[in-house]
Amino acid sequence: MTRNYPGFAIAAMAMIGIGTSSLASAAGFSLDLPTIKVNGTLSDAQVFNGFGCTGKNISPALKWSGAPGGTKSFAVTLYDPDAPTGSGWWHWLVYDIPATASGLPEHAGDADGKLLPPGAIQGRTDFGTAGFGGACPPQGDKPHHYIFTLYALKVDRIDVPAGAPAAMIGYMLNANQLAKSSVTALYGR
Repeated sequence: MTRNYPGFAIAAMAMIGIGTSSLASAAGFSLDLPTIKVNGTLSDAQVFNGFGCTGKNISPALKWSGAPGGTKSFAVTLYDPDAPTGSGWWHWLVYDIPATASGLPEHAGDADGKLLPPGAIQGRTDFGTAGFGGACPPQGDKPHHYIFTLYALKVDRIDVPAGAPAAMIGYMLNANQLAKSSVTALYGR
């Protein structure tokens, strides 16, 4: 007998950032990437420099507003659900961003993290390092979707060990979210 679990499918889509962000968003909570159009194409600035790609690997500026009451911190992720891994690809994870922040400047994802707000932490990406890892889909593949997601969290800090894998960080973000907002951009080569 086949069973249909629509609630499970919606929860799974929300866990990886696919679908609408209204599943857990507050009215007016929004993320803006000033240099990237929604559903636009990433520029060479946001393309990885390695794995056969020759981009500049620069994290874009992000701005946000409308955080729900009770927000104690923020987190940002960049995820590619189209990566041919069977589980997608985590390109950037920043968490424990203070609730007083209203954005991140360009280059905040540099490995040294010197442009991040005090206390913010960059998680280990699927490239194996902390910091922003730009787009780098396989040559000839269809354009991939790069989903930037901002989380408003009900905790000051998420409880993960240093060097935690991206999936663990993602789990803790979803478990502690008050709201989230996403912007998707595309890139293919």
